[in-house]
Amino acid sequence: MPIARFEPHDDFLRVHFAAGESPRHADFHWFWLRHNSELDRHPLTRERIVCSSELPLEPHPRLVRLTEDAAALDIDWGDRSDGQVSRYAADWLREHAYAADRVPSPAPPSDSAAITVEASRLDEPLGRFTVRTVQRTGALIVRGFGTDTESLIDAIGREGLSVIETHFGRIEDLRTDNTTNRNTDQLGYTDSAIQLHTDQPFLDRPPRYQLLHCQQPADTGGDNFVVDALAAAHHLADLDRPAFDLLRTVPVTFHRKQKSFERVLVSPILDFDAPGGFRIRYSYFTLAPHRRPFAEMEAWYRAYNRFARLVRDERHQYRFRLEKGDFLIYDNWRMLHARTNFTGARWVRGVYFDAA
Repeated sequence: MPIARFEPHDDFLRVHFAAGESPRHADFHWFWLRHNSELDRHPLTRERIVCSSELPLEPHPRLVRLTEDAAALDIDWGDRSDGQVSRYAADWLREHAYAADRVPSPAPPSDSAAITVEASRLDEPLGRFTVRTVQRTGALIVRGFGTDTESLIDAIGREGLSVIETHFGRIEDLRTDNTTNRNTDQLGYTDSAIQLHTDQPFLDRPPRYQLLHCQQPADTGGDNFVVDALAAAHHLADLDRPAFDLLRTVPVTFHRKQKSFERVLVSPILDFDAPGGFRIRYSYFTLAPHRRPFAEMEAWYRAYNRFARLVRDERHQYRFRLEKGDFLIYDNWRMLHARTNFTGARWVRGVYFDAA
């Protein structure tokens, strides 16, 4: 049975077999393929002469190609001094397919255009469109609204959402020269980069939505990016179920300590049973030191880091820049958000909302 085509992915290789055959396709981890290379067998007895423990756990092939007759795949692992490549016959791959016709959960989306609209082109009230869309997609970017934050609050409020005041105040003026808010001894009021996180994970009920309304963009930098953490969780479960299960069951401690404010909350990072639906709590800068049994600590870090690498991959992020009068609104229970460092007098107003 010939091979029709193949698709290299970060973690695995998808092989498509000839039309009409079963399975139609199969997925193979790179490590599994490397471990099963015929080059690592004795030429006379055909027994293995290399243990999997001797191989790199995350091999990165230099080249994958079909043979001329499409009856096999050749993989150059880049680690053979003799220049030989591993060959995998189509019939052998079909016989040993352990993930035949697998349907993976997609990675988080990244096309910012899909969640961006021009305020002037809306054919329904702004507040209604904003709330309806963010409840469906998790995030919305609106260009060219203007800088009147109070009128934006009113428009959203007419759709059943109320402003939630926090320990910063009613509206946050996220700027380096802030004089209007309390508890400004945190990263949001600096020009530093802030990596992906959710806001207020140390509260029993973090605010559901956050609005970021640009009053003045930075001279350089200050770009925003958001990630659909619900999609990322499903994608992780499909790639690494043990890691997903640990993130869903292991409690971690979020500890926010400032000069005039302190809160502590213990919760798993992923919560699929929270009132109101899925909720992620994710904030590297408010995580207290992890406390796991000695024999479980490495497994926990592997799981956490696997998820972090997934969401920090730019291919899985909506990335954009807010200009004056633009705003972003997102679901703080579902989306992670971040910004790059910047120069200049960047000023973004932040407002939290939840159901009235």
